[in-house]
Amino acid sequence: MRRRWVGLLAGVSLAALVGLAVSQKAQFVVGGALVDAGYRMQDRLARFDFQHTGHDMSASAVWQEFMRQNDLASGVRGVFPRSSYHPVVAMVACMDARLDTNEVTGDTRRYYYILRTAGSVLSPREEEMLELAVRGGVRLVVFTTHTDCAAERAAGDPAQRALYPQLSAGVDEREARIREFMARPAIAERVRRGELMVRRALIHTETGRLTPRS
Repeated sequence: MRRRWVGLLAGVSLAALVGLAVSQKAQFVVGGALVDAGYRMQDRLARFDFQHTGHDMSASAVWQEFMRQNDLASGVRGVFPRSSYHPVVAMVACMDARLDTNEVTGDTRRYYYILRTAGSVLSPREEEMLELAVRGGVRLVVFTTHTDCAAERAAGDPAQRALYPQLSAGVDEREARIREFMARPAIAERVRRGELMVRRALIHTETGRLTPRS
């Protein structure tokens, strides 16, 4: 079964490469469209989708299915290895599973450092990780929030705040943590010299569209 799928993927990839001996922009757009088509095809495969069957499965069965899916995916990755590179963009996003950072950027190469946390809240460890990424060549850091955020809802509801005090406190401190990151000497100096830009944006959860924020 795996050989058949790998052979099919190889044929599709070869056809795409032959047919896309055109501009880089065209290749970028068509490549993204092919991946988007893959998402749409998989959306309806209930047998492979935890969303449809996971709630009726035991924890052990979920683990076995998770490993089976990894076996399929890693087999394809082994035939088509990815190139390595050093991204120039770092994006901080919420861990909400509805957010697909590939769809947000339209770039299937994952040409970004992605830092995902509950409610897009930084800790000192993550501040250091972002600074390390900047020292490694990142030129743009984008802090995002998103619509219909469960962490924000919890922080805004007294009953849920009592159940999730640490999460709620983190959401309250989110802006302070960003200011703390911006005040780090290495970050502040690169921003001052124009070598680094830090922006904020809202992700619309349903569409993935970014709205810049000041």
